[in-house]
Amino acid sequence: MSARTRIIKAAGIAAAGVLALGLASCAGGGGDDGGGGDGGDELTTVGFVAVGPEGDWRAANETNIQDTFTEDAGYELKYAPAANLDQKSQIDAFTSFVDEGVDVILLSATEGSGWEDSLERAQEAEIPVILIDRGIEPDNTDLYVTRIAPDNPQVAAGVAEWAVSEFPDGANYFVLEGPAGVSVVNERNEGWDSVMDSESGFTKLGAQTANWSTEEGKSVFETVLKSNDNDVQLLFAQNDEMGLGAIQAVEEAGLTPGEDVKIATIDGTRGAMEALAAGELSFVAEYNPLFGDTALDAVEKALAGESVEPYIIVPSETFDSPEAAEEALPEREY
Repeated sequence: MSARTRIIKAAGIAAAGVLALGLASCAGGGGDDGGGGDGGDELTTVGFVAVGPEGDWRAANETNIQDTFTEDAGYELKYAPAANLDQKSQIDAFTSFVDEGVDVILLSATEGSGWEDSLERAQEAEIPVILIDRGIEPDNTDLYVTRIAPDNPQVAAGVAEWAVSEFPDGANYFVLEGPAGVSVVNERNEGWDSVMDSESGFTKLGAQTANWSTEEGKSVFETVLKSNDNDVQLLFAQNDEMGLGAIQAVEEAGLTPGEDVKIATIDGTRGAMEALAAGELSFVAEYNPLFGDTALDAVEKALAGESVEPYIIVPSETFDSPEAAEEALPEREY
């Protein structure tokens, strides 16, 4: 979306707000449309097309967004989690928000593709859209204001660089992936592969989705260990829950996690940090979920017609030892 488009949108929204206030002062009542919420109040309405229940990271992220866009801050947040991670339910919620005339839409997509029509409709309605965490494919930046997220390729490349330093002579490894079609899965593969593809000493035994699930992570990695006669030295789990499930599989195979099989994960939730402190995980790359304030700033700038960077990267840390995890745990918020 060009700066000129954003300014035009903001001007339209501001004009609508002035008109609504004028009508309210003259007539003492407001219509049901527009960004003022119920009864002509002055709250800015935000439609949050969310993912919903999907593990500790998602819960922390969505709670942080909800705790940020409050009435005290001048916002009415309308939270619409997906039904069983179904994209159709998200598209329906998005359409409803456009029809309702909310002031801005926050979108955290369950699937990367299939959003062009919805985003074009929001653009025609002069409703700015901000992507939360997950991107869209194809990535048409003219259709949204900005995407706010940690840098997935960079985070995953950092995991791979740790693996190379940990196994100077190479290793057999497997990758537990998130659901197919999700942008962050593709980005984490991209970052990991950018490092590992040039490392001749490493043998990739395969990759399979475990849908961000602890139970599926355990089940899939049990099969991997059996089919490879336990000759697996490294596992890259694209989120903490799958890595925690893999710990169980390693232990049930009679192996020691952290010694016989080193497991690296992404997210940095409390459960993973506790497992790292116990030596069961070997490396945890944080994927910071607490960026509600950043989203709030982007919303305010977009509505004011100010320029916003098309990708706002959320800083994240890495933890490579039990000591580092123990130090971080007391202040861990999720």
